[in-house]
Amino acid sequence: MRRHRTTSAGTLLTAGALLTGALTAATPATAATADSDTTATHSVSPAEQRDAAAYWTPERMRGATPLDLLLGPAQLGKLKAPQAGGETTTVAPTAPRSAASAAGPLSFPQAGGGWTSGGAVVKTSGRVFFTFDGRTASCSANAVTSQNQSTVITAGHCVKYQGSWHTDWIFVPAYADGDAPHGQWAATKTLTTPRWEASEDINHDIGAAVVAPLGGRKLTEVTGGQGLQFNGGYNKAMYAFGFPAADPYDGSKLVYCSGNSSKDFLLSQDHGLGCDMTGGSSGGPWFTGFSEAAGTGLQVSVNSFGYVFLPNRMFGPYFGNEAQALYDRAQTS
Repeated sequence: MRRHRTTSAGTLLTAGALLTGALTAATPATAATADSDTTATHSVSPAEQRDAAAYWTPERMRGATPLDLLLGPAQLGKLKAPQAGGETTTVAPTAPRSAASAAGPLSFPQAGGGWTSGGAVVKTSGRVFFTFDGRTASCSANAVTSQNQSTVITAGHCVKYQGSWHTDWIFVPAYADGDAPHGQWAATKTLTTPRWEASEDINHDIGAAVVAPLGGRKLTEVTGGQGLQFNGGYNKAMYAFGFPAADPYDGSKLVYCSGNSSKDFLLSQDHGLGCDMTGGSSGGPWFTGFSEAAGTGLQVSVNSFGYVFLPNRMFGPYFGNEAQALYDRAQTS
């Protein structure tokens, strides 16, 4: 996630790449407008899917740079608050055919530590690898319950940035230091919210991917899927997960933060949580109603950005109507 500072003129600017999130005013080349309700999508050909799966060797995965460290300074795009007033919608988690074991309770709150409690989150969370501007890059993501059993939720800037869709996009659940114990899942389609597409509005920094079957099985048949909640409100106990790969982390393991969240009191409508995760954690899931014993919860946000003057606090977009429309489009693709 990247950190941002406020200049004397009041403009929020990037000031280094210390956490997840890309705040920008760049104008994308695509035609979506800020008021559109149409989810932005990008289809990936079968040949491109095969190329992506072959491209990502263990060495390339280990050498991929957190996306946030590749992004240059940029201004914050126009902020538009998530649509309010929608009914709370909840989607329950689904279990894989063989559930991961759980080791027991951990500390709460937690500002950043390795996840050792096992449970379903070990399989549903993973790293994302892709090519951005000709360079190998990484983010984090999470498999969710879906009609197509093939939907992954991540950050908007982890699928598209500065008007270009990322290429060679794969999801590696339960990534472990170059190993892909449950396979490398190539995207057939990547998607983002209309307001991230139009102006890279940080309030709507949410992305999704639909991944192709692997070995005759669909993603959540193998990993299980976490639940989701839309329009669930603020100020909740939260757990955030990701694979931070910038110092002091190295991207080799699943890291989590936990605590009581609050609404951003500065320039966004995002959730805020005490957390020291670094670049590469972008797109990792935030859960409410999370069970440490089972490793399951309801996803309500993703790791997105941080302010440079709040070095140990992370922010993630509110899952409202736009996020629900994105999920519905992805799960029926």
